[in-house]
Amino acid sequence: MPRSFPDRIRSLPEYQGRFDAYQLSADDCEVLFASYPAGTSIPPHTHDTDNHGIITRGELILTMNGRTRRYRAGDWYHVPAHAEHAARFEVETDEIEFWFD
Repeated sequence: MPRSFPDRIRSLPEYQGRFDAYQLSADDCEVLFASYPAGTSIPPHTHDTDNHGIITRGELILTMNGRTRRYRAGDWYHVPAHAEHAARFEVETDEIEFWFD
């Protein structure tokens, strides 16, 4: 599990999904503190949630609508519900994701 987050974040429940994250539940939203090892690749997929995220360390390479863009520490990104997208992480990366219902 991610070690770069503060102890208080690491005490949250672990997310039970395809990547390592700590999960904070809120009304109509899930908040994930996620970490990805260098070399992680997430194939094209969709989901029912409207996702916003901020990169806190490293870099996200996001492909959506035929366009690939790099997001670095401090950058926010948005993946609308039902939009097909894929992600790559060439370096160790941490982010905070907000998944809105």
